Amino acid sequence: MKFLEEQDIACLKAGYSFDGEKEAFVCPVCGESFDAEEIFCVEGRYLTARRAAARHCENRHGGPLAALLESGSKYLAFTENQRELLELFASGLSDAAVAKRLGVTASTVRHQRFTFREKCKTARMTLAVLELVMELAEQNRESADEALIPVHGGAKMLDERYEITEAEEKKILSGVFSSLEPLKLKVFSAKEKKKVVILKRIAQEFEPGRRYTEGEVNALLKEIYFDFATLRRYLVEYGWISREKDCSAYWLN
Repeated sequence: MKFLEEQDIACLKAGYSFDGEKEAFVCPVCGESFDAEEIFCVEGRYLTARRAAARHCENRHGGPLAALLESGSKYLAFTENQRELLELFASGLSDAAVAKRLGVTASTVRHQRFTFREKCKTARMTLAVLELVMELAEQNRESADEALIPVHGGAKMLDERYEITEAEEKKILSGVFSSLEPLKLKVFSAKEKKKVVILKRIAQEFEPGRRYTEGEVNALLKEIYFDFATLRRYLVEYGWISREKDCSAYWLN
């Protein structure tokens, strides 16, 4: 599954995407999938996979807008006040009604709505230019190994530790793992770039959409490296997996 930030705009707005390899509709937030050939019983109704995926987004995440605003993505730069405004705008309330809710003037609300609209235009043009540049760079790059590996969606610290090329990743993988199938780690490096590569590969052992008990996580990680507690801690700390506050469940971001 692609990370949330790697989904195209249409998928993010719809609340689901289609995975051609799996032939399934997939939630971009939690990774739960719905086989396109199956019929799903939801709240006493039989739904196609597409409609079941849409209903999942509504029931589990509060709909596409709520899912995006609550995702905690590092790429969302809205303040709490702006998020509240956006949700009120989406509800269809008039400027006067929104102003009354927030204790401000209608002209203030109207100005903010105008600002959001202009930002949308700016973002659309910026996205078009940057995506085109990235596509052309991929087409014209002399060496595929110079491509940067993607930053995972749960990353909490976006800095130079993620500036890793595919060539560097291959080199690190061959140096720190004694085996990739089955996965066996020789040493958990203290170097940040190596940590990123190690954790990325270990995270691939978790199933998207599945919730694990702490015991299941420990058992999985123990097969990879003796110090499973350290691996578990860094997987959470670096945002590859999340957990409930009481550690009753873990899942892949």
